[in-house]
Amino acid sequence: MLQAKDFVQARLYQNEEAVIQDALRSLLREKPQMRIELAIHRYQTEDISLARAASLAGVSFDRMKEILVSRGVKPRLGPETEEEAQEEIKVLERLLSEGHR
Repeated sequence: MLQAKDFVQARLYQNEEAVIQDALRSLLREKPQMRIELAIHRYQTEDISLARAASLAGVSFDRMKEILVSRGVKPRLGPETEEEAQEEIKVLERLLSEGHR
């Protein structure tokens, strides 16, 4: 069985963390449904914003809201702090700029 250290020893990656991060990114690209499940889980357990959950899931803000509602998760609308509002603005600006490419 392959281990992260094998990739480091073969000088393909600098460290085991880089191997793991690359493997996780590849897994999420191959299985987009996992991105959605992970975003839902983090939205419910980590108090991330709806915009951040949408970004993690790779879907639009409105689509993420629909997904949450279909799963029986009540969306938290509106930031509670100024910091959360600024974070939502950054994520939404990035999503909008990606959509216009």
